[in-house]
Order: sequence, then structure tokens, then C-alpha cells
Amino acid sequence: MQMKKGIALSILAALCMLEFIHTNSPDQDPYTITDYSRLHPIKVERVVKGQEIEQLVSLIKEAKQKHLTISISGQRHSQGGHTYYKDGIVIDMTSFNKILFIDPNAKKIQVQAGATWNDIQNAINPYGLAIKTMQSQNIFTVGGSISINAHGRDIRNGSMIKSVESFHLLTADGQIKRVSRTENADLFPLALGGYGLFGIILDVTLTLTDNEMYTTKVDKTNVDEYPAYFMNQVKANPDIHMHIARISVAPESFLTDMYAINYQIDRNVPLQGHDQLKTREEWVTLTKLMFNINRSFSWGKNVFWNLQEPIFSKQQGSSVSRNNAMRSESAFMEYTQPEKNDLLQEYFIPVHEFSGFVDDMRTILREEDLNLLNITVRYVNQDQEATLSYATDNMFALVCLFNVPLSDQGQDQVKHSIQHILDKVIKHHGTYYLPYAAYPSLQQFRLAYPNQELFFRKKDEYDPTHLFMNYFYEDYKGE
Repeated sequence: MQMKKGIALSILAALCMLEFIHTNSPDQDPYTITDYSRLHPIKVERVVKGQEIEQLVSLIKEAKQKHLTISISGQRHSQGGHTYYKDGIVIDMTSFNKILFIDPNAKKIQVQAGATWNDIQNAINPYGLAIKTMQSQNIFTVGGSISINAHGRDIRNGSMIKSVESFHLLTADGQIKRVSRTENADLFPLALGGYGLFGIILDVTLTLTDNEMYTTKVDKTNVDEYPAYFMNQVKANPDIHMHIARISVAPESFLTDMYAINYQIDRNVPLQGHDQLKTREEWVTLTKLMFNINRSFSWGKNVFWNLQEPIFSKQQGSSVSRNNAMRSESAFMEYTQPEKNDLLQEYFIPVHEFSGFVDDMRTILREEDLNLLNITVRYVNQDQEATLSYATDNMFALVCLFNVPLSDQGQDQVKHSIQHILDKVIKHHGTYYLPYAAYPSLQQFRLAYPNQELFFRKKDEYDPTHLFMNYFYEDYKGE
């Protein structure tokens, strides 16, 4: 243990210098717009902050009159051009962020689409309420999250669509429609997971759950044992409400060793007195510096993985509220450097196919020049509701973080390698997540999402002039 600490401390000075120089990114042109990927900067007509409903209706009319397109953005953490389009109007919804009402008895909240999960947590925590499903970070907007049908570490409530009761949608014809499972029901599974192509989501009514106290339990496992471990010890235990796992990317244990973190309800610890929301993550600066060596050196990946054990040991048996367990966990991964970026890919694999897929992925990654930094594993219940559902079965979601070059030549190689992995995803009856860079081929998209033909046909029906546009549509609509 002392030796591991010594190694970590001995490299801090060098890492501090690395951290100092990783500031601005000169490969971004300030006169264009891009998203988190920084891959495809595009000149747009203008970016407009959403403020009032009347203003948004006027923008629809103006765009139609001038034959402009409209794209919708929140935090712009999607990575495939989903939030902008060349020479079009981009509506930034982050200012459209009011909490409209909370009904503690019915466990419901209505918020404008630009509200973040942090805004919601701050609003509902005093009532002893919590969110059912959200990403592991609370910085994203609600409108953005339901537009990608997000999921998280909750294993009981499914993907985002399950906790949406209704929303108001400003459509291409300038109408505002209340959309639910009973009103304008055809639009419900299209706009949820529809990437902004069916209109502007104005506000959302969500169902909530109770804020609870959990005991954290950490188990060591491995790729071969994990599916049975999860089904028999996690999913079968009704008191475990949340779960996340990590797979080693260290050369010494590459895609074999795992840690699983479970959040089991603890009825002996009162919520009162333990429900204050955390305002920042612990050890962010140190962990961020350590993650930099994980990016840069193979031996650094070994060091970083070996340091997980004392970190997880500290979590073992600790108490945490649901709201705090769902708050941001990855500020240490924030990264900006010229000519490189950390980009996500995510693969959804049926539970019984997990081990076989990871074996295939391990073989590919040993052959390909891809710098894999991290894999987390979540569980997602089958979703037969969203038209572009990624959870076609009960699935494990493998969230993979790659450090990639941004040059054209480098991106060509990354695309080739990712498509090789996607061939194995499809072989194992899996799917992949659509908010990320457009590496998959059109054929791979169509194989993974057989309902895509219906999705695009409905897009043409509701928006025949293609007022709402983005690069996801352009890349994957096809002929």
C-alpha cells in the first residue's frame, strides 16, 4: 500500500504540469459551433437562448419563412452533431429552466426542458423525494436527457422513458401539443429518444420516488462470473436498488477483473440528518491527475487500477442517500487537449451474451490501436416502448471511454476500429447508443435499430420540410 501511495505522489509534480498545459483547445474555431466531441465544427446562422414560449413560436415561424433549419441544444454533451446543423438556427434551451410545480403527495414534478438534474435534486430533496432515472452526472438538462432516452445506475426503473408522464412539444407546424401515453400518444415514443427531430420539448412532468438511505457494498468479480453474480446476488435481491461495475483496462488484468458496487436499502439509518446534498466530489484533483497517466502510459493503467482497491475499500459499508449516490461522479474525467479528446462509445449486450462479447472485444482491442481508458457497466431493463429503443432485452450497458486523435487520419483509424467492435456487438445480438460520434456504418445502424425505417417515416410525416435538423438525421437517414 505504501509503495502504491509513493508511486502516486512521485508523479504528482509532473502531472500538475500536464494539468496546467491542458487548458484551452486551439483546434476549435470560435466562429463556428461544435459539441463535446470537437470533431465537426460548423458555421451556423446563429445561436439563440430560449427564454419564453412566444419567442420559440416566433423562431419557428421565422425559420420556415427564411427556409432555415432549427437544431436544439442543452449542455451539448452529445458527440455526433445532434445539436446543430450548417447555416441553421441553434436554440440553446439551458435558460429555459424553471421548476414549474412539485406535488410531493403524488411524487411528481414539472420542469422546463432546460432545467438540470441538479436543479431538480435541489428542489425535491427537502421533500424526501428522489429521481428514478438519470445519468451518473447531474449536469445535463432534462430535455436533453429524455431526447436521448438516458439511463443510469438504477436497476429497477428502466430507462428515462419509464419515468416520463407527459411533456409539451412545440412541433414544426407551430402548435404546442401535450404528449403522453394517452394524448398525442403516437409522438410519445418518437420524441423520447428522438434527438430533437420531432420538435422542441418545452417542459416535462416526471414521476419521482423516495429518497432512501443505502449501504454501499463492493464486490470483486470477473468477466466470466459477472452475469451469474448479477442475476443471483444483485437483481434477485429486492433491497438492492442501484448498481454499477467497472472492468479493468490495465494490461495486467485487461478486460478480466471487475469491481461491482451495490446500493442496498438500509432501513436502520434515518434519512433525516443524512440527506444534505453533496456540493463537490471528494479527491477530484488527485484523481484527475492520476487519470492523466491512465491516458498516457500502459503502466499508468496498472497503477490506476491497483489504486481502485483502497478507494473501493473506503466505500465498503458506507451510508449514502439516493440523491447523493446519483450525483456527479466523473468530474475527474474532464479533459481538454489540442488534437485529442476523450470520446464515449456505449454497447448494450444481453446479459447471457456479456462474457462472450467481452472476450471478442478484448481480442479486437489487442489488435487495434485504440486507447481505452475506462469501462463502466450498468444494467438496463428491456424497453419495448421507445421507437429507437436500445434496450431490446435485459442488457448490460458497457460505457467505454476512449482517448482519440482528432486528425482526419486518426479519426479514419478510430472509425475502422469501432466498426470492428460493432460487428461483434451485432453478432452478440446487442445494440449501441446513438448520442455518440457517427462511427457506425449505415448498415450497422439499420441492423442494430430495425425500427429506424418507422422512425424516419414518422419524421417525414410530422416534419415534411425537415425544419428540425441535425447531423444524426443526415448521417443515418440514408436514401
